[in-house]
Amino acid sequence: MPQGVIIVSYILATILFILALKGLSHPETARRGNLYGIIGMTLAILATVMSDRVSSYVPVILAMAAGGSVGIYVARKVQMTEMPELVAILHSLVGMAAVLIGFANYLDPTAVFEGASKTVHEVEIYLGILIGAVTFTGSVVAYGKLCGKITGKPLLLPARHWLNLGLLILSILLGKWFLNVESIGVGMIPLILMTIIAFAFGVHMVMAIGGADMPVVVSMLNSYSGWAASATGFMLSNDLLIVTGALVGSSGAILSYIMCRAMNRHFLSVIAGGFGTEGGAPAAAAGEQGEVHPIDPDETAELLLNAKNVIIVPGYGMAVAQAQHVVAEIVKTLRDKGVNVRFGIHPVAGRMPGHMNVLLAEAKIPYDIVLEMDEINDDFPETDVAIVIGANDIVNPSAMEDPNSPIAGMPVLEVWKASTCIVLKRSMATGYAGVDNPLFFRENTRMLFGDARDSLDKVLGQLKH
Repeated sequence: MPQGVIIVSYILATILFILALKGLSHPETARRGNLYGIIGMTLAILATVMSDRVSSYVPVILAMAAGGSVGIYVARKVQMTEMPELVAILHSLVGMAAVLIGFANYLDPTAVFEGASKTVHEVEIYLGILIGAVTFTGSVVAYGKLCGKITGKPLLLPARHWLNLGLLILSILLGKWFLNVESIGVGMIPLILMTIIAFAFGVHMVMAIGGADMPVVVSMLNSYSGWAASATGFMLSNDLLIVTGALVGSSGAILSYIMCRAMNRHFLSVIAGGFGTEGGAPAAAAGEQGEVHPIDPDETAELLLNAKNVIIVPGYGMAVAQAQHVVAEIVKTLRDKGVNVRFGIHPVAGRMPGHMNVLLAEAKIPYDIVLEMDEINDDFPETDVAIVIGANDIVNPSAMEDPNSPIAGMPVLEVWKASTCIVLKRSMATGYAGVDNPLFFRENTRMLFGDARDSLDKVLGQLKH
């Protein structure tokens, strides 16, 4: 394929990737954004495969067939509740790719650079491997935390900040050694040592972050994987990979900032060591904060039928129970009866950004009734019934009322201001942050205990009678 055609294809792919990001910024255009991304990636792959740099198509076809098969299998098998850990483990693959490509470029006997070009090339290799190694192990640990294989409690080693600083200084010193050697054999020593340090740093960094901060970690690793891809583009002299990686890296960094702001957290405090538990810790005894007021599905249905305005706040518990479809049926039934039903979505609901939006879109909930926290929070005082489905920390009034709470200052959905608040939970256990929730003991709060889908199925049955 002529070089001019490849350049034009790369430009078109870049435009499509930008349109994809723009489309993904809103639920109504997300499907179109995905389509733009698919077309752009297909165009980019075809242009790259058809370029003069590919001398044999057999290994390329075999690799694409293997990767495509794994991708299709995973896409069909993974449940929506497992999306956060899937995203985390996919980030790790980008990181490892950057590491392997970096070593391959350094050992490439056909790559001949002199003077400043040699220095720039080696800096690209060094940074690419460094970022890729941190991304790889950090993503693997994040995957373990999200799927419960690793504890959600932060691992806070003594003098951990000094340890991180020491690892950074050591990496810089190894980089200086790497740039000053002439022999590839000798250069491999600092390169391998730095890779080991970067692997260790990735593990330590994410292990120190508590479970409550995992949405930030997911978006942060998304940013890291983008910069790793961009570094890979520099190593391969591939302009499209550089631009695409920069788009992913910068968008992930912006998303991390948005997540931190939504949790009233500073990004550096998250990296330095977040808070959280494995989830499911016992809450304070009922007598300490007040009495719990249970409710059954029949009473819940009656409250909903008599309501004019209802706001539903979904959380990770809805995802675990896979209750989004029965929620959609309840919403349809209530709206047919003239009840104004809307959803309130917290930016960090679930365990990755946009988790609840994806679940509601899967259940075909109309986009116009799915509102962000800032759009709907002022409406709770005029709401008859607020239903909290498996959410905890994002509806915790102590964030606003208790300055000593670990989540003090975190913006939350003010569900307690509704006339009646119904909370669906399996038990009185705390959320992922391990913080007690006084909402459960409020006079206007009713606890509907049990599996969310089973409870809502019973509510739906009563609504249709």
